[in-house]
Amino acid sequence: MNTQATKKSTITKWLFDNVIYVFLLLLVIGIVIASPDFLSMTNLINILSQSSSRIIIALGIAGILILGGTDLSAGRMVGLAAVVSASLLQAGDYAYKMYPNLPELPLFVPIIIAMLVTGLFGTLNGFIVSKFHVPPFIATLGMMIGVYGITSIYFDRPPYGAQPIGGLSESFTTFAQKGIKLGQYEFPYLILYAIAFSIIIWVLWNKTQLGKNMYAIGGNAEAAKVSGVNVAKNIIIIYMIAGLLYGFSGTLEAGRVGSATNNTGNMYELDAIAACVVGGVSLSGGIGTVPGVITGVLIFQVINYGLAFLGVSPYIQFIVKGAIIIVAVAFDMRKHAKKK
Repeated sequence: MNTQATKKSTITKWLFDNVIYVFLLLLVIGIVIASPDFLSMTNLINILSQSSSRIIIALGIAGILILGGTDLSAGRMVGLAAVVSASLLQAGDYAYKMYPNLPELPLFVPIIIAMLVTGLFGTLNGFIVSKFHVPPFIATLGMMIGVYGITSIYFDRPPYGAQPIGGLSESFTTFAQKGIKLGQYEFPYLILYAIAFSIIIWVLWNKTQLGKNMYAIGGNAEAAKVSGVNVAKNIIIIYMIAGLLYGFSGTLEAGRVGSATNNTGNMYELDAIAACVVGGVSLSGGIGTVPGVITGVLIFQVINYGLAFLGVSPYIQFIVKGAIIIVAVAFDMRKHAKKK
């Protein structure tokens, strides 16, 4: 009887800890049953491609969540990077260039510029949070609004005003839209970029002192400080890295879509935070893995793509996504409370 009770308790605990995954798995199974064509290599490649830039954003936000913080400005930084990189990578013969006399630049130059700009804003976020002790929610909310204003001013410049920045150079579109041909399928470079950044962040989190400090601060900032960890310095670095990741992701979004506006990246931060929580990153800090983040992003993208594939109304998709976020956060908080 004791054995049966223990087994039942173990199963109950497993279901409680993984209820969100069970629910999402059932949802995916429902999509597949409704449309078996969903399980095709073409759809899989599309899902991976669309997930790639989101994974990079989520990895940036995940580090901040592990610290015990949050970042509401991520999506607007993505938009800023998209607008900046697109404006500097327009084709030389495009009639509506933002900078008519600017020659075509080497691809890496505008990308680095965009990353440095968002890295600067990320650093500023970390400085405000660590030095002025402004709650991350408020600090990044203010940054979100401010960055959007800066992006809009830059975007709405004469003589053409607020129209999408298009006519991107061939090198830029190739960088973000093309891929490696394997048989009859083409695997986008976007997937390779996501894999590369995932490996870099995994090494950073698991094999460096910065990663150890990040988990220590998220687990107990005061204890980390007593142990000799420079809490403020580490917070600033993690926010800076997040900013750099947003910048690269923004350039990918501009190249993937073929244009950029001041609304590029809008609400991406909420999707990323939700994906992180679904992937096991705790909002209470101190817990999270790179594979978990990737899993969370892929789950969300499969659901988004699957519901769109079935022709489900976008409004219904918002309801489903909202429900998933609430359930995921609710169970995360309950698990944290039980550990306490």
